Amino acid sequence: MSRSQPAAVEATIGTPAPVVSIKPIVLPAPDRGDDLQLRVTAPRIGRDLPIIVFSHGFGFSMDAYGPLVDFWAAHGFVVIQPTHLDSVTLALAPDDPRTPRIWRFRIEDLVRIFDELDRIEASVPELSGRLARDRIAASGHSYGATSASALLGARILDPEGRVGEDLSDPRVAAGVLLALAGTGGENLTPFAAEMFPFMNPSFETMTKPVLMTAGDHDQSVLSTRGPDWWHDGYTLSPGEKILLTLFGAEHSQGGIHAYGGIPQTPAESPALVDLVQRITTAYLRSALGVDEASWPAACNALAHDSDPLGRLQSK
Repeated sequence: MSRSQPAAVEATIGTPAPVVSIKPIVLPAPDRGDDLQLRVTAPRIGRDLPIIVFSHGFGFSMDAYGPLVDFWAAHGFVVIQPTHLDSVTLALAPDDPRTPRIWRFRIEDLVRIFDELDRIEASVPELSGRLARDRIAASGHSYGATSASALLGARILDPEGRVGEDLSDPRVAAGVLLALAGTGGENLTPFAAEMFPFMNPSFETMTKPVLMTAGDHDQSVLSTRGPDWWHDGYTLSPGEKILLTLFGAEHSQGGIHAYGGIPQTPAESPALVDLVQRITTAYLRSALGVDEASWPAACNALAHDSDPLGRLQSK
């Protein structure tokens, strides 16, 4: 799809509904050091609503990613966003004893949400009886994509190359991973290898259906490779996978993390954000069983666009 989105795709993903957003919902987490704070965003109408659990990028919080979260909610999803321990809003000291395990706390935050859906639903009276608990997707951007990928089957390799613990969750049906970091080892800069030892993933066991997005101008300071590093999750994982390559996009993928004003650089692109919104929504509607028409329509529109902003690959 190009800078002018086809009306056919708008029709298949449905008319946007008013949304409600509630925060903070607090889940007790005595083993974490700080209770887990959540934001829940949902459509004000509809029943049997699929759930998206979204993990933010490094330093962000439950208040970020409004352009994606609001769009998803307006099109029929309940979106739950935790604030992870690395958020600048929590201001953990560099020498905090939890710091080396933040990557693991992040995954545990997502699992805690699944475990506490009763408490979350009770905290949002408008959601009572409206959640489709058998239709859950895990999603995230950057560090958040790495966190969510563990629930979909990705694992961490130790320094000797041994595959680590299986942290996948059977309650997750599919995923949307935005800017998922690639493999470690010689692909990491010395800084990344020292500071982020968990960035040594194996995707061989990430078997669940996943849509991934990557910017073709996303040159990471963490990797010795080029933008193709962000393709590893797609290339190296088995099963049903889809990759959306975004033309001209850097790490923010047009600015999915925040509502902005006038774009300051070519990398800040409302049109790219619009593409990510619509492609991910169409995919999630298909992957979570909302309808069968949205995804083929989105694929067809992008394939026949004379001036596309991205390219889809599937396997």
